[in-house]
Amino acid sequence: MPHSEQDARLAKRQKLGSVAKSKTPTSQRSRIFAPYRTVGLVSPTDVPFTSIPLGKTTFQLTTSTGRSLQTYDLKRGLNLVFMTSPQTPAQITATFASRDRVFAAWGDSSNGASKQGIWIFQRGKKIGHLELPPDLQQPIKQILVFGSWIVACSLTRIEVWKSATLEHYTTLFTMAARKGDNELTGGICTMPTYLNKVFAGRRDGWVEIWNVSTGKLIYTLLPPSTTCGAVTCMQPSPALSLMAISYSNGALIVRNILTDKTLIQLNAGSPDAPVTSIAFRTDGMGAGQDGREDGVMATATDASGDVTFWDLNKGGRVMGILRSAHNPPAGDGTSVRGGLSKIEFLAGQPVIVTSGRDNSLKTWIFDEAPFSPVPRILHTRSGHAAPVTSLRFLPSDFDGAEAGNKWLLSGGKDRSLWGWSLRRDGQSTELSQGNIRKKAKKHGILAMGAIGHGPTTTLEDLKAPEITCIACSLNRDGGIGALPGKQPLWQKTRNPKTSLDASISGMTGWESVVTAHKDDPFVRTWFWGRKRAGRWAFETGDGANVSTVTMSSCGTFAVVGSVGGSIDMFNLQSGLHRRRFPSKLTPAQARQVKMQQARQADTVMQLQARASSGFLPGTGKHTKAVTGIVVDSMNHLVISCSLDGRVNFWEFLTGNLLHEINWAPMTMITGCRYHAASDLIAFSCDDGSVRVVDIETRQTIREFWGCQGKINDFTFSNDGRWIIAASEDSMIRVWDLPTSHLIDAIRLERPCTALAFSTTGEYLAAASEGQLGVDIWNNKSLFTHVPTRQISESVTEQVSGPTASGEGGQGLIEAAFTDEDTAEEEDQVTAPSLDQLSADMMTLSLIPRSRWQTLLHLDLIKKRNKPKEPPKAPEKAPFFLPSTTGAPSSDQNVSKANPDDGQNQSRITKFDQSRMEQAFTSKLRAGAASGNYNGFIEHLKALAPATADLELRSLSPGDDDGSNELLHFIRALTGRLIARRDYELTQAWMAVFLRLHFDLIIESDILMSALREWKQWQAEEHNRLDGLLGYCSGVVNFLRSPRT
Repeated sequence: MPHSEQDARLAKRQKLGSVAKSKTPTSQRSRIFAPYRTVGLVSPTDVPFTSIPLGKTTFQLTTSTGRSLQTYDLKRGLNLVFMTSPQTPAQITATFASRDRVFAAWGDSSNGASKQGIWIFQRGKKIGHLELPPDLQQPIKQILVFGSWIVACSLTRIEVWKSATLEHYTTLFTMAARKGDNELTGGICTMPTYLNKVFAGRRDGWVEIWNVSTGKLIYTLLPPSTTCGAVTCMQPSPALSLMAISYSNGALIVRNILTDKTLIQLNAGSPDAPVTSIAFRTDGMGAGQDGREDGVMATATDASGDVTFWDLNKGGRVMGILRSAHNPPAGDGTSVRGGLSKIEFLAGQPVIVTSGRDNSLKTWIFDEAPFSPVPRILHTRSGHAAPVTSLRFLPSDFDGAEAGNKWLLSGGKDRSLWGWSLRRDGQSTELSQGNIRKKAKKHGILAMGAIGHGPTTTLEDLKAPEITCIACSLNRDGGIGALPGKQPLWQKTRNPKTSLDASISGMTGWESVVTAHKDDPFVRTWFWGRKRAGRWAFETGDGANVSTVTMSSCGTFAVVGSVGGSIDMFNLQSGLHRRRFPSKLTPAQARQVKMQQARQADTVMQLQARASSGFLPGTGKHTKAVTGIVVDSMNHLVISCSLDGRVNFWEFLTGNLLHEINWAPMTMITGCRYHAASDLIAFSCDDGSVRVVDIETRQTIREFWGCQGKINDFTFSNDGRWIIAASEDSMIRVWDLPTSHLIDAIRLERPCTALAFSTTGEYLAAASEGQLGVDIWNNKSLFTHVPTRQISESVTEQVSGPTASGEGGQGLIEAAFTDEDTAEEEDQVTAPSLDQLSADMMTLSLIPRSRWQTLLHLDLIKKRNKPKEPPKAPEKAPFFLPSTTGAPSSDQNVSKANPDDGQNQSRITKFDQSRMEQAFTSKLRAGAASGNYNGFIEHLKALAPATADLELRSLSPGDDDGSNELLHFIRALTGRLIARRDYELTQAWMAVFLRLHFDLIIESDILMSALREWKQWQAEEHNRLDGLLGYCSGVVNFLRSPRT
């Protein structure tokens, strides 16, 4: 039969056109977290940007973030407008923008491990692709679109397609006498008025001119000397037939292509830093003494972050050098990326665009009055130039704003502190460390004479060292108006005798972020509201390097720990040192401590003093590096941990040691995290374990094992139920605190180095080793059930994390509707379908609350809904408006209505009503006869509030006890109380019953006796529930109180 399985579970409806997913026994996705997106990526690869004018008003710049493209609009201040989707299967190797399309080459099939191709995007969406020759086994390095041709350059060959049909046209092969000389190191370019011609720069210094239409080599330009080396860059000039060519030995020439003569020859680079990018200014300005002449050329190299500007008039000269436009490459390795990848003047504009391998895109503008040969910054979009080392979500401020869910702080190896907005990328910003370029001028770094220092001049030495720890509290943050005016940055000394007016800071607020730095004895403060460096730099008490830092929840104090074991507390408002842990003793106190140690406990007072506290003032200092400090939410305790294996509990006001937990020599403690709401503190140890301690009892309540290798970072969830830890084995593990179960595990491609959980519980931020961006994961437990069953790490497979384009990730809305049937079938245990779990438990009904509340107040609802005036007849339509359906008018229907219809309708209504009353009465009497009123109660549950009220009103006392419906109804409710079921319905029904029939009940002794029995059971059950509720409420309040 087609409907034989009506009661079976129905399959979920599926979108039309969607593909059904096959169910696998093992899910590779995380059960709790869904990948969302990656923030902080602008131009992290070596692929140069590409630009296109958009009408006459703006330009669009497109950069590569690895496997996707990002397009920025210059008119909107480099605002992100498009992100391409889908992602390319492999890393992007070349891009080019033509009109409204962007071409992206991806992959490298030379090693045979991956495929390659060229995709075409329009407004962020893939619209097509180019077919590659099957024998192409080289990565594509450059793409050009000109005329009716699309040209791509690989290592030794040039591929040509027709732009109209996108079909492959021909392949141009370069030949060489020696192996490797035909490699196209200088790429390809075109020149205006040279129809169908393409120029190719080779390793041997030759520049070949090819006709792509005929596929023939037309001419070869030889280098000016045999020692010039390989061609590194070519760029046509605004003047016809003139081209700038740079070589690997540092030489740069401007050549006339028609006459094959060199017009200008410059030493623009060096063998170690040859010119790799050339640009010409096209607005006819910038050269000469007053900047009114044409002929400006800019050169850059990937070996430095400087841009050199040349005046090509009268043989060429250096006009100026834009020092450190981008970070130079790191001298101690490749950890900090740097160097310029491309420079380009915008057509007809005094604006130059630069992109560097330091993950930044910048625009610079030339001032005409007063004239300056060196431009100033116009717009910038950037991120970390080195891997991220520390993360911290901004907490909520005192007013409870949602800043904790929006802003993410990150510190990296590039010595910068960034604030990332998870709502709008354009709001993300780097916290200023002062006018670095102005400081550089004072040191002579940016002076004209500094050109002799070489191309590796850097501004990094003027920044604070690499950030290793971040602490913040917004309770005293004054926003953008905190301490108005100019303030000195990072004062390292503060005379306590010098008076400081605290009235302004008391009204406007002060610093709210404190950072610790690598190999530096100072911690530094920051204004979050003003997005700049603060006034103070606090030095550790013993002068050793800083190891960790924290802030009190009130935002007034910063506590600093050092690698030598000292702990010091500073006031952020005044910048003064306030306390040391342990507290520093005066000479009199030191003598008293020595005398107390020498005495023997022979008196009752000394015994009591030792029993109350076994630690003398001034004792308890850590012997090794302090790895974590916590200040509780009430400013009563300061808790510190160290590599010496000890956890110390200090008194906040006095600095004395109150309690100590010693895990030495079993393990060393590498970090700690605090959850204020539950008053729990977790410690990571070098043995791969995470130990959780209750601050009130100071006992270890949980130990979590399983991490292989060092624990890089860990954190509490926002509600304190989970511990999330990242270790060196590229795993992120999630433990459930109440059950001690490992409930989730994520195996990443690279080890995770930093973690942060948002205060609202929506996001988990993770930084991977060697990555410049920050991965954001969504918390699926906000909208779906997360089982707490123990899982096995053996079934955990590697998953791909979030991407810059967000492809493959899920937002909160999308992830909420993800089909999780397979996971639910595997992880959840089917609940037993029982009406009542236990006879000792009171069970409520599943009836909606609105139904029995409506029954209680049905009279009030009817009175409120009663019409104030009789209904009015509708206005008659004009006689000249005929009916569109040809039906007679409404007044005719009324006039022709049969007067007996009302009686017929009344008889039908009466028949249905009598049938309903018969069912109600028969079930009630059947229950009285059998002593089981379950059928009657279920029937009464199914009635609507108005119908149930009518049935209760129609109950009759009868002639004897067998026909007394009032008596049977009271006994039915008494039996429900004895069975401890439908407690709230029983109360509602009895209240309505007594209100309707109280007069009949008072006159009957039998009904009064039955009602007394019901009252006895009601009072007994009420007292039992009241006691249980009071007990549970007391336990919950005890557990939630931060004082207990």
